[in-house]
Amino acid sequence: MQNWDLIIIGAGAAGLAAGIYGARSGLKTLLLDERMAGGTAAEAPLVENYPGFSQIVGTELAEKMTLHCKKSGAVIHDVEPVVSMDLKGEMKKVKTNRAEYEATAVIIATGAHYNEIGIKGEKEFHGKGVSYCGVCDGPFFKGKRVLIVGGGNSACITAIYLAGIAGEVTLVHRREALRAEEVLAKDVLSKTNVTVLWNTAIEEIKGDKVVSKVSLLDVKTNETRELAVDAVFVQVGESPNSAQALEAGVESEKGGCIKIDIHQRTNISGVFAAGDVTNHPVRQVGTAVGQGITAALEAYAYIRQPYYRK
Repeated sequence: MQNWDLIIIGAGAAGLAAGIYGARSGLKTLLLDERMAGGTAAEAPLVENYPGFSQIVGTELAEKMTLHCKKSGAVIHDVEPVVSMDLKGEMKKVKTNRAEYEATAVIIATGAHYNEIGIKGEKEFHGKGVSYCGVCDGPFFKGKRVLIVGGGNSACITAIYLAGIAGEVTLVHRREALRAEEVLAKDVLSKTNVTVLWNTAIEEIKGDKVVSKVSLLDVKTNETRELAVDAVFVQVGESPNSAQALEAGVESEKGGCIKIDIHQRTNISGVFAAGDVTNHPVRQVGTAVGQGITAALEAYAYIRQPYYRK
């Protein structure tokens, strides 16, 4: 059993910010993540709303945060998934596929995962033309026909990114207006190789060994038609990665988001949460960083009990 002051589960923007502040506060700090450090920020083609960077590639921002966290003194174990947690005792126990750890405080910053649309062909063609990450898989479809499902910020950012790679980009949205920030919506509509299909839903993804076409439904007329495409990028929101925390007794709201107070505290003493896994109403890199900082400083106060808390 390895002993730490603070264990942070998740090494995305929230977890890395918490790691920086935890280590700088003098806490022996460990970050665990089932993937490489950086989180979903690393999958963003471009980040244009993080203070200090008018425009930065998501992977670059994630790398800078990860390096900063390591230089601050935190230890990062990536590609080490958590198997179970016991959070009720005075010492919190975390078991991974490699080892067992215990700490006085734990911050849950496990983020969220991409939602599926649940249509025929989506699972069958995952990795064969169906993708949930434009920056990861977009370069495979240079000069080809791609379709994006969604109407929010992530869908528009992906459409803008793919417009510079693919030959034809089609954005399918069930409504008559995009839900994205105005600047993103205007940018999408200005692209000459981007077509937006309003009031349209995707019903099925078809192909032989790889995606070759989709079946589309006009939600107003109920008419269906097929469209030839080489790839489908699903961008319809995210759901929190909270299952293990809930199994360990952490309370959540409807939808599985972890309930926190303004200090990032959960219902379990010594357990905090930050980032997209929480019920915070805004899911941005900036808000995740702020929550991670708050969680780390609150964890420090919980562990060290400084004079201003007594």
